[in-house]
Amino acid sequence: MKYTAATSALALGLTLAAPALAEVESQDPIRLTTHDWTGQIVNTTILGEILKKAGYNVELVQADYIAQFAGLKTGDLHVATEIWETTGREAMDEATATGNVVNLGESGMKAIEEWWYPAYMEERCPGLPDWKALNDCAQEFATSETAPLGRYLGGPVTWGGFDEERVESLGLDFEVVHAGTDAALFAELESAYQREAPIVLWIYSPHWSTVKYDGSYVEFPPYTPECYDDPSWGTNPDMAYDCAKPTGPIWKVAWAGVEEKWPGAAEIIRNYTLSNDEMGALVAAVDLDGESIEDAAAGWMEENADKVDGWIN
Repeated sequence: MKYTAATSALALGLTLAAPALAEVESQDPIRLTTHDWTGQIVNTTILGEILKKAGYNVELVQADYIAQFAGLKTGDLHVATEIWETTGREAMDEATATGNVVNLGESGMKAIEEWWYPAYMEERCPGLPDWKALNDCAQEFATSETAPLGRYLGGPVTWGGFDEERVESLGLDFEVVHAGTDAALFAELESAYQREAPIVLWIYSPHWSTVKYDGSYVEFPPYTPECYDDPSWGTNPDMAYDCAKPTGPIWKVAWAGVEEKWPGAAEIIRNYTLSNDEMGALVAAVDLDGESIEDAAAGWMEENADKVDGWIN
């Protein structure tokens, strides 16, 4: 999840309008939400370009990852391309239960979001990847601001994830410090990795970081729905979230009115997918190679022209 300067124009709400190439149900803009990480913005930009090629009027609107459901329920926002099973399932289920938001299926990508550490930390904390080793090594991960507690570098607060709840429920001697942006999160990882400095932080996949850097996810007690819903489950009988984060699909959701107002667009959105490998390559092109969001999306469109035409037709 990364926000870069290249995305700033999109974050302001860029209208992607083009002469209609086919007759469509309405030229009212379909508002697609963008968030604060590169992959999601590239993903949404590609979908916008596909819908534009089909003749639709598209507007990209910056929105908070979880708070966007309020706009999706009212129809002020129309489509969200990435709701991660790892962090967004509860909000998605609540929204779809109202009948005002619909699940348009899997995005094709599978989500992992978990605590991660570089491989060199296993020498300093030999019990890893077992989560119980973290308390034995908390001072290894401490900073001047958190000592004697270790520091866990979380993602931006808007990403959710229940990290503070997990630290408390598992009795971890760590303080959660949130990175302000996705870019700041990975800049700190890069700095620590180059110096072999202690760090444990939020890493997610699909993303280039798990390919570029050698490391492992911390192994927490396996996730079950009961861990989140029933405090009596798990190692702490008084608190929930004493387990790993869930893994699973990344979903596409929409205001329920999309299927009635733009049925052709809804069908395209249902069919549109990206793989983890495709997403990793797109994010690497932007974040590592300096390619613009627009150029990365255009390159993907060119390489997948037959697939795009199949979705449209």
